[in-house]
Amino acid sequence: MKKRTIAIGAAAGIGAAAAAVFGGAYTAFRMAFDPSSGEEKDDYHFPKSEQYDKYYEENIRRVKIFSELPWKHVETVSEDGLKLIGRYLHQSDSAPTAICFHGWHGTAIRDFCGGGPLILEQGYNMLLVDQRSHGDSEGKFLSFGILERRDVIRWIEYAIENSKCSDPKIVLYGVSMGAATVLMASGMALPPQVKAIAADCPYSSVEGIIKKVGRDRHLPIKPLWPFVRLGAKIFGRFDPCETTCMEQVSKCRLPILLIHGDADRFVPCEMSEEIKNAGLNIRREVFPGAGHGISYLVDTPRYRQILKEFTQQYVNS
Repeated sequence: MKKRTIAIGAAAGIGAAAAAVFGGAYTAFRMAFDPSSGEEKDDYHFPKSEQYDKYYEENIRRVKIFSELPWKHVETVSEDGLKLIGRYLHQSDSAPTAICFHGWHGTAIRDFCGGGPLILEQGYNMLLVDQRSHGDSEGKFLSFGILERRDVIRWIEYAIENSKCSDPKIVLYGVSMGAATVLMASGMALPPQVKAIAADCPYSSVEGIIKKVGRDRHLPIKPLWPFVRLGAKIFGRFDPCETTCMEQVSKCRLPILLIHGDADRFVPCEMSEEIKNAGLNIRREVFPGAGHGISYLVDTPRYRQILKEFTQQYVNS
């Protein structure tokens, strides 16, 4: 009887421990990957800090102009069955197409109100993507590029299938999480129509950016990280450590442009240096004094010139 009581007590203890781990993993998963846990998703919503406040009116003006262009609603379906939504602007049957991927809790219009018009100036067609679980695209959670990189392939296929050009050319362009997304896709079997990749302020890995943000929020990230990873595996069916930007660019043979502000407080500028050191044909441009995702505001002429030089060399030629 005593042994049976001990056994029951041990089983109850194990069950309680398992429930605690399961509950902890679920909570950590929601904190890290639930799209409703971050900033408001609005084209006109910009972070509140001195780095952004002085550009607020200029950003609002840019968003208004960019949003009023004659965008066409487009959609495709992800590998795992989610409806993905985008906006398409057609300028020429023979022009290259830029496929643009926005950042974490961002919107396509907001995140590309600066760089987008600079690409359009060159006569490009443009496809602005609502990343999974953002905007009008389906999805209950995000994965910081792990699953999104497969969505990149679907959008490339969509652009090729719907092109009126016999030999379409495509450039991938991402900001923040979108930059990491296109870089995580860079080492995959991309169609030959993809000619180049531009990535503005990318983080180097999912683990790296989550731990950095956790430290910024004064969370005990070292003991929390195993729960974050376990939660992703159980509830998201993905491993946040499946790959990194460094691993993927090391396999990529396409030209890559990295842009980063050295005053970026969200994604450390050093992360793009890690990425550059892992690849081959990579150009990295650092903007002094620029915060996260606003290099185009700090020095618009230089940003324009860099994009133009890069696309003319590798896409337009």
